[in-house]
Amino acid sequence: MYSGSSDGESHDTPPQRKIPPASSMLWVRNLRRYIGSGAGLGSEALMELETKRILLEIFKDKQQKSQEAGTIPSFYKKKPEEGSISGRVQRLAKYRFLKKQSDLLLNSDDLAAMWNCLRENCVIDDATGAEKMNYEDFCHIASVCTEQIGPKCRRFFSPSNFMKFEKDEAGRIAILPFYLYVMRTVSLTQARIDMSELDEDSDGFLQSHEMESYILGLIPNLAQLRDMPEPFTQMYCRIASQKFFFFCDPHRRGKACIKKILLSNCLQELMELHQESEEEVTDTEQAENWFSLTSAQRICDMFLALDKDCSGSLSKQELKEYADGTLTEIFIERVFDEHVRRGKSGSGNSREMDFDSFLDFVLALENKDTQEGLTYLFRCLDLQGRGFLTTADIHSLFRDVHQKWIEGGNYELCIEDVRDEIWDMVKPSDPLKITLDDLLGCKQGGTVASMLIDVRGFWAHDNRENLLQEEEEPPEEESQ
Repeated sequence: MYSGSSDGESHDTPPQRKIPPASSMLWVRNLRRYIGSGAGLGSEALMELETKRILLEIFKDKQQKSQEAGTIPSFYKKKPEEGSISGRVQRLAKYRFLKKQSDLLLNSDDLAAMWNCLRENCVIDDATGAEKMNYEDFCHIASVCTEQIGPKCRRFFSPSNFMKFEKDEAGRIAILPFYLYVMRTVSLTQARIDMSELDEDSDGFLQSHEMESYILGLIPNLAQLRDMPEPFTQMYCRIASQKFFFFCDPHRRGKACIKKILLSNCLQELMELHQESEEEVTDTEQAENWFSLTSAQRICDMFLALDKDCSGSLSKQELKEYADGTLTEIFIERVFDEHVRRGKSGSGNSREMDFDSFLDFVLALENKDTQEGLTYLFRCLDLQGRGFLTTADIHSLFRDVHQKWIEGGNYELCIEDVRDEIWDMVKPSDPLKITLDDLLGCKQGGTVASMLIDVRGFWAHDNRENLLQEEEEPPEEESQ
């Protein structure tokens, strides 16, 4: 009823006009052409368009270089040139950063104040007499130390630090281990700052002359080195530095990682010279520490005694006199093959061992049970360079030991029995060969190496029970 008009006539709906697509309109095409040219854009739009174009060019350029270089990424970054602005900015930033870190450290007065706070606010364990603190005491001491020392001590009193220490049944920790932890943290941080200052190229590694400079700066603060003759100082720094590189630079690249130095036992051994012992220390005990003055003089005197022709280096014949001539000839030959550089002339007769190589040699023999020392010796034992030892290698190595053993007037022994004993000691994963990992895993690698290169080492193994009994007898006599 609603479809018709009021006068009763019907009208059809007029057809709708079809709108052409925007892309077909002339004015749209002209507008797009106008905008694309940039003529109708404002300054901000033009800047954005230009930025987009530049970034696109940079992206295409990098993509092209990456395709030309293949799949190998860039691993070398050229260091700033000496005297350049970038080099100066880098050194200034490094100086300011290290200065800021140094200012955050506790000094000796701060450490003394912290120790007093710990002792004044702790409780005494009735059973052991040890000075201890619970977590409430820990928080209270933190507040007192912060008031007396400042906020720089606050980081040591975190809940995670409290949980690091062994607690008794009452949940208390001893104050002495906590204080020693604070001192060691401060000492290591200071050492890292000092080493970083000497790191000229700021790559996190120290070269030999940089390590020697660090040791030279420590000498005035080491109580046991105060009496060192001044002419011997440079030689001492060279001897001390070589141990760090022997243990912290296994690939002999000429630089040692600062982090590895800080975590090594070498630095701890060097810092032992800080303490001035009240008791008299024997020459034997001093010689056990590589960094002691007694040990350094011993090494230097040993080298001078072996250097018969005073050439500053050792020939094979001269090195054979080391340790009273108890080392085998085949071992000396292998040391020169593996660890001594050839002379400039390239002939075999010109190859001699310099002082640094001699220091590595002594370090390896005096640290045979360490991974670094055993790795040094294993390269000499591996006659064929195959990475493992066979029964034939053991026989060849022990033959010289056997000869020296008989020349010394000892009883006759069977080489095959010694070979079987070595196999039983090592228990290699492959029953036909012994690898470096086998020697390290059996925990007797140093003993095995001594048996194969040194007649005195084999004698010590053969008489180990008698030697152990002799070590136990003196205390019994003193008690009687």
